[in-house]
Amino acid sequence: MKKKMFIPVGIILILAVIGFVAYPYITASQNSQNQSSFQTEAARNGSVSVSVGATGTVRANQTAAVLWQTSGKVASVLVQKGQQIQADALLAELGRTSLSQNVIQAQSDLVNAKEALDKAINNSEARADAHLALIHAQQTLDDAEKEAQSKLYRRASQETIDIARANLINANEALDNAESVYNQTSGAGEDSPVYAAGLSQYAAARQQQQKAEYNLLYVQGLPDPLDVEESNAKLDQAKAQLLTAKQNWEQVKDGPNQDDLQAAQITVDIAQNTLDLARLSAPFAGTITQVDSKVGDLVTTGKQAFQIDDLSHLLVDVDISEVDINQVQIGQTVILTFDALPGQEFTGRVSEIASFGLSVSGSVNFTVTVDIQDPSADIKPGMTAAANVTVSQMDDVLLVPSRAVRTVDGKRVVYVLKDNTPVAVEIELGSSEDNHSQITAGDLTAGDLIIINPPASLMNFGPGAGGGPVGGGEQ
Repeated sequence: MKKKMFIPVGIILILAVIGFVAYPYITASQNSQNQSSFQTEAARNGSVSVSVGATGTVRANQTAAVLWQTSGKVASVLVQKGQQIQADALLAELGRTSLSQNVIQAQSDLVNAKEALDKAINNSEARADAHLALIHAQQTLDDAEKEAQSKLYRRASQETIDIARANLINANEALDNAESVYNQTSGAGEDSPVYAAGLSQYAAARQQQQKAEYNLLYVQGLPDPLDVEESNAKLDQAKAQLLTAKQNWEQVKDGPNQDDLQAAQITVDIAQNTLDLARLSAPFAGTITQVDSKVGDLVTTGKQAFQIDDLSHLLVDVDISEVDINQVQIGQTVILTFDALPGQEFTGRVSEIASFGLSVSGSVNFTVTVDIQDPSADIKPGMTAAANVTVSQMDDVLLVPSRAVRTVDGKRVVYVLKDNTPVAVEIELGSSEDNHSQITAGDLTAGDLIIINPPASLMNFGPGAGGGPVGGGEQ
């Protein structure tokens, strides 16, 4: 059995006094040591943005494969790879002798079609001819109407008919008298002057009698039916001719007929398009990025000759999930990085959003087109790009370092150094960007020193508590 050791009460009292006196100095030394080990950063007001990330591929604003439209032998190639060209610039031609007959014939057709078009445009001669034809047609109609009108009535008045009848009576009497004289002289012989005088008088009286008879019949009678039918036919013909002349005049009196012009222009266009089959032109301004034809090549319809890309605007097509697509809007800023250009960032703008999504492996994505705002010559179509679309931004909000945030008893806290003492402050977080997070609630102000590396011993102390030994937390 061991003996118990007894310490004199006086010694115990002395040690207690020494400990009481030394405790503040020991604590201060420990606090100073702890303070020197804290890393702090002041809370500050700043901007924070929320972004949606995606990857995509760079493409040109426009791309076109230029194909031969007919068969033949390449006679000339007028551009080279990398050359800048304007819209409609001539790129290459086929030799005329190597072309099909319809293409060669188009040259002659084009000349004739242009002459017809010029005639349709410059129609002063046609206008004069139509005007003169209208005048003649009107005059012909007037004459035909007069002739037809004359067939509807007798040719003479009753007085004229009476005079003609009286003339016939007188002529008949004169004829009877002349016939009596002639009969009296007929025995004198044919060579007798008396016979000759009688015969002459008789013949003259006969002519007068016939004339008076015909004249009476004429003034008494109606027009002959055939004459009436003929005059009516002439009238109808004159009316039809006048109608045609008026229609022709209406077409040319105010200038070229638009239908005629359009028909003539179509004929010109058809001939020109056929002739152009032997030539290749640039569909838009851009850069020749591929040349597949050389002088002397035998080509067929549909063979590619060139590729043209409009590199004035470079675009990136990225796929955004259906979960995030409603946050993306036209005009939003996009930060772009490229695997081929490490360490460099470029700015873009959302220029187009697909109106429908595509399902791939069970996920629905929408294609969003980004217009690169500050393109570099080092960015080329086909490169892979990472895009971060800024969908919202808040300015002048309170920010703290994200790595200073801890979870204690299910609550978010940061530790603030106040009077050289760590104090836990309960907070609520908003958006995060890079290494900082937005504080939406909590007893913090700009300038508060936030402890970035609070020791695990602080984490058992709730909001407002100081340091002390406790268990762990999570970042």
